[in-house]
Amino acid sequence: MADVAERAGVSRTLVSLIFSDKPGASDDTRGRVLRAADELAYQPDRAAQLLARGRSRTLGVLTDVKQTFQAEMIGTVYDAAEAAGYEVLLSASGPTRDERKAIEALLSHRCEGLILFNPLSESDYLRSVALRAALTIVGRGVPDATANTVRSADATGIAQSVEHLVALGHRDIVHIDGGEHAVSTERRLAYVAAMRRHRLDAFVRVFPGAHDEAAGMAAASVLLGEDVLPTAVMAGNDRCALGVMDGFTKAGVSIPDDVSIVGYDDSPLSSLTRIDLTTVRQDSAELARRALAFTVSMLDTADAEPGECVIEPELVIRGTTAAARPTSPEAGAPR
Repeated sequence: MADVAERAGVSRTLVSLIFSDKPGASDDTRGRVLRAADELAYQPDRAAQLLARGRSRTLGVLTDVKQTFQAEMIGTVYDAAEAAGYEVLLSASGPTRDERKAIEALLSHRCEGLILFNPLSESDYLRSVALRAALTIVGRGVPDATANTVRSADATGIAQSVEHLVALGHRDIVHIDGGEHAVSTERRLAYVAAMRRHRLDAFVRVFPGAHDEAAGMAAASVLLGEDVLPTAVMAGNDRCALGVMDGFTKAGVSIPDDVSIVGYDDSPLSSLTRIDLTTVRQDSAELARRALAFTVSMLDTADAEPGECVIEPELVIRGTTAAARPTSPEAGAPR
C-alpha cells in the first residue's frame, strides 16, 4: 500500500480508504490510486488484514506424510476449511523431524486452531498446546486437556476381524502391532480381549511392529523361521499387511490358502485386484470433517466446549481371508 501511495502521489491513509471502498477521495484520486495498484500488480495481504482484526483464520494440521490414511484425510480438511472460511497450513513429522518442532512451527505461523493426526507427544505437552490454540486430536484422547477428540472405535474393528477369522475356523491368529501410536495400543489390547472372549488365550501372540511395510516383512521373516506358520495374521494397518503379504509370497506361502491376512484402514491400494486385502475400513472423510467442525466451533462459538466423536469402522471382506488350513503335522503345514 505504501508503494501504491508513492506512485499515486497520495498518503497511505487515503489508499487504505479507497481500498476499503470508503468515502473521502475524489473520483479522480480514486482512479489514480487504482491505476497505480494495477500497474504494481498489487494484491491485498489477507493474512495481515486478518491479524489486524485479531484473527488469522488459519488452521494448522500435523501429519505423517508417509501414512496414506492421513493423506486421505487432508483433502477433506482442505475442502471443509475453505467452506468455513479458513486457510490450512500443513506441518509434517517423521523420522528426521521432531513432532514438537512440527507443532511449534504451526503455532509460530499464528495458526489459531490445530488438528493433529495421531500425535506421539506426551500428554503434558499436548495439554500445553491446547492452552495456546483450539486443539483437535485425531486418533487418541488426552486426559484433562481442553481438546477435542475424534477417533474410530478401534476395539470394534479388531473384534470384527477376530470374529471373522474365528468363524472361518482360525485359532492360531497372530497380531503385529503398530508400535508407539496410541491407536496401536488400543488395537493390541482389543486383539487380546477378543481372543480371550473366544477362549483362545493359548494362541495370543503380539509381534512388535510399526505402521509400514518393513515391519510387516520383518514379522513375516520371523514367522517363516518357526516350525509351523500361524493360520492367520492381523496387521496393525494396511501397509504392514502388505509387507507381510510380500514376505510370505516371496517364500512361496499361499495367501489365503496357507495364511489369511487382515489389515486395518482400507487404504486405496487394498481394493486393487492383485492385493484384494480384507481390512477394517475407517471413514477417513468423516473423521476429517468432524475434526474440522470441532476446531472451527471452538473458534467461532464463544461458549463451545471440547467434544469427542467416536466413529464406527466396518470390516471389508476380500480375498486374503479364507477357511483355516489343517494344522496337524500330517496335513503338511507350511513352514
